[in-house]
Amino acid sequence: MVKIVSVAALLLFLAGCSPNNTESLQRHTADATAAAKRDAGAIARGVAEGLTRKGPLDINAASAAQLQTLPGVTPELAGKIVEHRPYTSTRDLVRKRVLSSVEYDQVKGQIIVK
Repeated sequence: MVKIVSVAALLLFLAGCSPNNTESLQRHTADATAAAKRDAGAIARGVAEGLTRKGPLDINAASAAQLQTLPGVTPELAGKIVEHRPYTSTRDLVRKRVLSSVEYDQVKGQIIVK
């Protein structure tokens, strides 16, 4: 909603500054619309991924491919997580310097240790 309001404000501003330049206004409108579509698509993919996941991942049992479904986990990072197993708690990811505190905060609600 904020994005739509921002786009509308930008369009009004552009329309007021150069009323005779419709081509520029159309180009800016098309760019803003494309950006809004990309953002909406990313949100939809994230929601769909969250709905298909059957709960938190066990970092001692999850495959590297499964770990890559977590936010910010790259193939390299997934390999590092697998390499440093076993873990006694999820916080071991930070203690063993596998993840930074910021990276851990992004995934902590989606991981467990069994």
